[in-house]
Amino acid sequence: MDKIVEAGTRLRDAALGTALVFAVSGAQLGTWVSRLPAVRDRVHASPAQLGLVLLAGGVGSLVSMPSTGWLCRRFGSRTAVAMTAVPACALSFLLGLAPSLLLLGVLLFAWGMVFGAWDVAMNVQGSTVEQRAGRDWMPRYHACWSVGGIVGAAAGAGAAKLGTPVAVHFGIAAALCVGLLLVGLRLFIPDRSPAGTDERRQSALGILRSRRLMAIGIVTLCSVIVEGAAADWLALYLVDDRHASAAVGAAGYAVFAVAMAGGRFAGTPISQRLGRHRAVALSGLTAVAGVLLAVLSPWLALNYLGAALWALGVCLIFPAGISAAGETPGRPTDAIAAVSTLGYGAQLVGPPLIGFLANRVGLGHALLVLVGLGVAISALAPAVRPRERAALTG
Repeated sequence: MDKIVEAGTRLRDAALGTALVFAVSGAQLGTWVSRLPAVRDRVHASPAQLGLVLLAGGVGSLVSMPSTGWLCRRFGSRTAVAMTAVPACALSFLLGLAPSLLLLGVLLFAWGMVFGAWDVAMNVQGSTVEQRAGRDWMPRYHACWSVGGIVGAAAGAGAAKLGTPVAVHFGIAAALCVGLLLVGLRLFIPDRSPAGTDERRQSALGILRSRRLMAIGIVTLCSVIVEGAAADWLALYLVDDRHASAAVGAAGYAVFAVAMAGGRFAGTPISQRLGRHRAVALSGLTAVAGVLLAVLSPWLALNYLGAALWALGVCLIFPAGISAAGETPGRPTDAIAAVSTLGYGAQLVGPPLIGFLANRVGLGHALLVLVGLGVAISALAPAVRPRERAALTG
């Protein structure tokens, strides 16, 4: 009995440590995004130049993420997070010092590499903890990431208002984040597979040949596009097509962000009660209803309601995909890496896709593409059905 209690306490501590590391990751990104205007002014970048150089971070992530599964198998997720998260914090400080657009692009590429690998490694630990606990905790981890992003962005807004230099702000944030990371890492538990096992030469992305994993990848890819479209286009749609003020447009995305975080905190009991695959199927249809309401309703209050449903629909899908990938027999770390890479790839594809369509048919009609993606998510939801826990936790 004492051993059972001790094991339960160890898992709860590991869950708290994982949640903390997720929150720090979100805070890092929120900190960076909040000071983008000041960084742009420092390097004298035009909007087109800034948009191009920002791609460097996404490309860096896509380069490193497929190999992070091997890194976790070789060294364990605790070491992999330490090897990537601490350098990510250090590089974030250097981003605030970049004197030129070229150097900013180089630093963003390097930061994207370690930040993307950090993302995969912490999801591997999250998958390990939730499977040993027999609970769907992944949505709560991602909720903590959202909260961390909100805190980082709010702190950035305060620093900007106070006129704090970007380098000073980023340096303080990096030091705090490293301190919190060390606390969280102390609570991590060993991964399911011993280090150095299962060293087959098949690439991480190669395991997408599995039809189940490819379906999971498509689900996560669609969910990232649907989620990202709100961040990229919702406020612009309310301002340009609904003729709302800039403040009203920003409030629309704030509704989305708050509903996203709240939905993820509530996601574990929903997923446990309905079953993960049924929750994802329902989520896809909820996102469809939210997009339709946000885009087609002539009343602002219903646009806001649509934004909330849009967020509540999409909030559980990516975490569910990561959980399902982590149940892949033999090489769960590579499966998580592959699915995460598809998600990050969607972040690069989604904005130009919607933008291209908006130029042709208008932003409102372009956003209706998300309806088809939501339907596809629901249709493919059986792919994320949980496997037997007993086969995974032994």
